[in-house]
Amino acid sequence: MSSLKRARRFRRLWLTLGVVLLAVTGLYVANSSALRGSEGGRPLLLAHRGIAQTFPLDGVLNDTCTATRIHPPEHSHIENTISSMRAAFDAGADMIEFDVQVTADNQLAVFHDSTLECRTDGTGRVRDHTLAELRRLDLGYGYTADGGVTYPLRGKGVGLLPTVEEVVAAFPDRELLIDLKNDDPAEGERLAAYLATLPAERLATIGVYGGGAPVDAVANRLPQVRAASEKTMRDCLVRYLATGWTGHVPGACRHTELHLPQRYGRLMWGWPNLFVDRMRAADTRVILVAGDGPWSEGFDRSADLEAVPADWSGWLWTNRADVITPLVRP
Repeated sequence: MSSLKRARRFRRLWLTLGVVLLAVTGLYVANSSALRGSEGGRPLLLAHRGIAQTFPLDGVLNDTCTATRIHPPEHSHIENTISSMRAAFDAGADMIEFDVQVTADNQLAVFHDSTLECRTDGTGRVRDHTLAELRRLDLGYGYTADGGVTYPLRGKGVGLLPTVEEVVAAFPDRELLIDLKNDDPAEGERLAAYLATLPAERLATIGVYGGGAPVDAVANRLPQVRAASEKTMRDCLVRYLATGWTGHVPGACRHTELHLPQRYGRLMWGWPNLFVDRMRAADTRVILVAGDGPWSEGFDRSADLEAVPADWSGWLWTNRADVITPLVRP
């Protein structure tokens, strides 16, 4: 090979490397949270079921009764009650998440499980009981931290089961997130029928998530409601991974919310703060969930906050707003 050919080959090689370097630099600059994302933000707090009793997640399965494995109680609040929600707001929460089951008399009861045996002194399915019957139950009956030797919340939950309407009325100017627990479109239609009676300004403060079928039922009737399911969140993130390097936010990511496990956030273009800024501009909330995400793991202790990105200005999912608020808002 002549020296002239070698020189030309080297020039082409360096030109190619220069183009690649420029492209990589441009990609970094366009998606650098450090260079372009907002700084100095403070987290917004989503209180999962108000202030709840927490429990270790090791060995938890879909059918595990978590009430029988709680940590020794540091408070007397029972999840999904108005008193626990009020305590969370008083502690500094910005939004409350709560669960919904439909009763035998077609009422929207605020309760987590589809059956009663785990947490209460009742038996059978929630949907097989009337609201009046459910109100007579003790919501704290089944909670124990020592394998059943003691039940510290027993007797403290009688008559505390609220309806969705009562929660909305109790917190008229606050952000609420409703979890449709069963993948039944009829339950989504029932919730949508109630939400449709609310004025537009109140509806703007309420979000819905849960199973795909009921969430679709709500979204189809009330497209102005921020609604999300596992499918909508997956569709958004897959599309964003494919195109987000350009700064484009796909339509699937607009006017919704993302419950994003913190360990997967780093995969997102512009993570963390530029990603949050882009989604906020698309009217989408980014809610950071601790760990892998399948069991609604919250940022509940000071040690949990070590995994939160610096200057995080999105949402944090917590079961203990009373513990976390003073740590993130000194």
